[in-house]
Amino acid sequence: MKKIHVGFLFSYDYEKLKISIPLVYNDADAIFLAVDEKFRTWSGQIFEVDDQFFEWIKQFDTQNKITIYRDNFYVPELSAIENDNRERYMLSLKMGIGNWLIQVDSDEYFLDFKKFVKDLRKHDNFLDDPENNRIQVAAFLINMFKYTDGGLLYVDKATRGLMATNYPDYKVARNTRQRIIYTRNLLWHETLSRTAEEIEYKFKNWGHNDEVNPDSFMQKWKSVNKNNYKSMRDFFYMEPEKWKKLAFVKGTTYSEIKNNIDICKVAPSNLYIWSKNIGQWFKHL
Repeated sequence: MKKIHVGFLFSYDYEKLKISIPLVYNDADAIFLAVDEKFRTWSGQIFEVDDQFFEWIKQFDTQNKITIYRDNFYVPELSAIENDNRERYMLSLKMGIGNWLIQVDSDEYFLDFKKFVKDLRKHDNFLDDPENNRIQVAAFLINMFKYTDGGLLYVDKATRGLMATNYPDYKVARNTRQRIIYTRNLLWHETLSRTAEEIEYKFKNWGHNDEVNPDSFMQKWKSVNKNNYKSMRDFFYMEPEKWKKLAFVKGTTYSEIKNNIDICKVAPSNLYIWSKNIGQWFKHL
């Protein structure tokens, strides 16, 4: 008990796990990969899988930390978001209540997972009786919007990402609606920095598929570029005003972008983290 357990959901963008898994591997005690037994999305769409991926897992997993958890994660009577909640809950049970239950999506890349683990360890007391002391731990996502003109358009302010919990009573995706402890940790979120075809496929098969107007969103996504992004506003795919503005950073590779971006401009301040935690403490007294 009180281990650092990390869970990943295996779906149509599984190749991105070759980036996200290595970033957490050394500082995780165990890693669990939830794979639908018939390779189905939460909407029931079957996706193809190259067997070479599982060969990569075998070769990469030199410390025998990775468990492949195969199960039936698609129930046709449930909505996509209900299947999302169900799979995350089943995965967390497999990971074991009493440990830190960290769930990372395949397109989320920790900048410093060691620091996130260090911050979690400050709150190990919440693992003594998790059912009666339910919390969730947040980091912040740098949302990658679109590659264009030799660089990347990204949301100018990092947004909250609920990454860990001690008790997986999920209500909407990773949100348990319990007290949140905020940490100043960052992840790259390769959410929309894909091809148009990949984004459209994502919208049809993820947990929020009935909350998005794909035609309206894709029109804006296709039109924005390095020359006009400053004159445009409201870029989020569900409630557009949540992503008010974009910023631009030069670079055509992940390492170039990481080196060129000014993290201080996108990350929340220490004062903001402190105020959010004080607010959560009073809210959940």
